[in-house]
Amino acid sequence: MNERARAVTDVIRDRYSYRGKYDATPVPCEDLDIIIEAGLAAPSGCNKQTTSLIAVDDPAVVAALGPLLGGGIATAPAAICVLTRPLVAWGTAVYNVQDYAAAIENILLAVAALGYASCWVEGQVTGDGEVNAKMREILGVPDEYQLVAYLPVGVAAKPGPRAKRLPTGERAWYNGFGKR
Repeated sequence: MNERARAVTDVIRDRYSYRGKYDATPVPCEDLDIIIEAGLAAPSGCNKQTTSLIAVDDPAVVAALGPLLGGGIATAPAAICVLTRPLVAWGTAVYNVQDYAAAIENILLAVAALGYASCWVEGQVTGDGEVNAKMREILGVPDEYQLVAYLPVGVAAKPGPRAKRLPTGERAWYNGFGKR
């Protein structure tokens, strides 16, 4: 494997969901720009580009959003908020969920590559609940966009636990189910 491929696969393997507290160390705008670019470089169904992002690094805005989600998330000095628009891409097909999922994975990989921690927070954010309404108001999200995820970004106060993965042979095969 060449060095570039090894570097990419190392980041993929090392990335994990961090749910602990964050250091107060600010995340430079240059790093947030790299993270945003990675998210927006994700593929999108029929190139509809249904995903939009809001980088949050203003301490007042972070302080307003974080406590809505609680826990260690509230201590992150920055975040990426993920928006989507469910546009018809082809026939009656709508791919915005796949689009924003791909963007989020790219963001999480860029965060890890830059040495930061993050976690995909969606359940508390999405939908018509009170948290979503307050977050939309704070961020000024227009009605035609759905706010679907909050990705805290920062330096982990201490390393978090890693999820155990099933062995590859139990989840991936060649040339047919269960074949190796």
